[in-house]
Amino acid sequence: MTSSERWRMYLEIQNLREIGLNVSQIARKLGVCRNTVYKYLDANPEEIRQVIERGERRRKKLDGYREEIIRWLRKYPDSTSAQFYDWLFEKHPEMDICEGSVRNYVRMLRKELDIPKVQVERTREYEAVEDPPMGYQAQVDFGEKKLYDPYGQPVKVWCIAFVLSHSRYKYAEWLDRPFTTKDVINAHENAFAYFGGMPKELVYDQDRLVLVSENYGELIFTHEFAAYQKMRQFKVHMCRKGDPESKGRVEKVVDFVKNNFAHNRVFYTVDRLNEDSLAWLERTGNGKRHNTTKRIPAEVFTEERKHLLPVTEKITTHVISTGSILHVVRNNNIVVYKSNRYSIPLGTYKGPDTKVWIQVDNGDTLRVIDPETGEVIAQHPVSWEKGKLIKNTDHARDKSKKTASLIAQATAELGGTVEVVEFLSQIRATKPRYVRDQLQLITRKAAGVDLRTIDEALRFCLQHRLFSATDFGDALEHFGAKHSLPDVEVISNVEAVKPIEPVNASKWRVKPEIRNLSQYNLVP
Repeated sequence: MTSSERWRMYLEIQNLREIGLNVSQIARKLGVCRNTVYKYLDANPEEIRQVIERGERRRKKLDGYREEIIRWLRKYPDSTSAQFYDWLFEKHPEMDICEGSVRNYVRMLRKELDIPKVQVERTREYEAVEDPPMGYQAQVDFGEKKLYDPYGQPVKVWCIAFVLSHSRYKYAEWLDRPFTTKDVINAHENAFAYFGGMPKELVYDQDRLVLVSENYGELIFTHEFAAYQKMRQFKVHMCRKGDPESKGRVEKVVDFVKNNFAHNRVFYTVDRLNEDSLAWLERTGNGKRHNTTKRIPAEVFTEERKHLLPVTEKITTHVISTGSILHVVRNNNIVVYKSNRYSIPLGTYKGPDTKVWIQVDNGDTLRVIDPETGEVIAQHPVSWEKGKLIKNTDHARDKSKKTASLIAQATAELGGTVEVVEFLSQIRATKPRYVRDQLQLITRKAAGVDLRTIDEALRFCLQHRLFSATDFGDALEHFGAKHSLPDVEVISNVEAVKPIEPVNASKWRVKPEIRNLSQYNLVP
């Protein structure tokens, strides 16, 4: 508070007392504590002037960190004073200053430098739930956060958080890629090791890494998680859809981890992020008094630890190393790495959500790994050019075998004669790029046509060297129409034909003159 503000406070308190307000009323009206009101009521103007002068001359404990805090405020105006307090202790563990002093000092700097705090609008509400017994329940949830590396490039990270529902003792783990079911299982084992035991029940949201579907209360877990749950024998409480309040404790923990620990933190490596996260848990996440329980989680946990189920042996699953990168598989069964395309076996693409891991060993060998099994499905030398297709011949479709199979099928459908074999061989020779389309059209045109018509069409096409499916189709139509004409009765006795009107019968015997075509070419 500046000297002018102190003097104004003194005058306001004196004026409010003169109009008859008591100490409590004055404190509520001005938003200060009653001790402050008493201090200003009992002082005379000269004493207030001396207090103001002493306050201006007095050096605050946090003045030595002033520039550092101002730099944080200007760079991260949306950070909280609690986060600044944690950062100060992270960098200066020898500092002996309470959190309230940091809060007041940050508030003073915000006002002095006109750096208002960016308010984050929160609309979600949570219902209060009674704490379960010690060691009975833990809640699990996921979160993600965008950080920046030292060069200012954005880096997306993912976290999984655990909290023991009674003591509020927390554990968090980070990855620089989305979690898989194997990652979730390993995180559970790490959390149980951190807690020194396992709760009887775990609460989850309906996450695809854990649950496949919920059919009227029948929970169908993913294959890997079901096997893990059966091995560990813990109870599972699955939240209903649209009911996040039933796991509100861990919702708050995820928010706390993201916005107190990770917010505005520089990302170096995921290993360092996890190391810093564990240190933060010790000093702040579990070492700071909980706002709801008014107790320090670490202190309550010393008693709750005794009620956890023992975990004697750690279960490990094969997980791709953190050096791997998750890539989307394109519909032509390739993956893109640094502007080059690398082939993978046909059939790997199962839809737009198909993804694989990519590892680059020693900078010269690229390995493509199935994220579910950990199996290496493709391996290529790394190309340092741009726009190249690096293809393994084993990944290509064997077109010769496929074409031979189609020709054999078409030969059988067309009758299997010598003419059929010759005609289809010519099709393959003259149209090698379109032989598949040609064969499909030929068999479609010949469907339902009798073999006599097919034979005549084939002989006609071979005789006139018409080696295309459309020509063969036209020939089929021609000879098919010819065979479908009705038989016409030939009348040999012209005299028996009676005209509609009486005419000269001799006209029936008249034949038209037949001229040579060359006469029509004569120029008049």
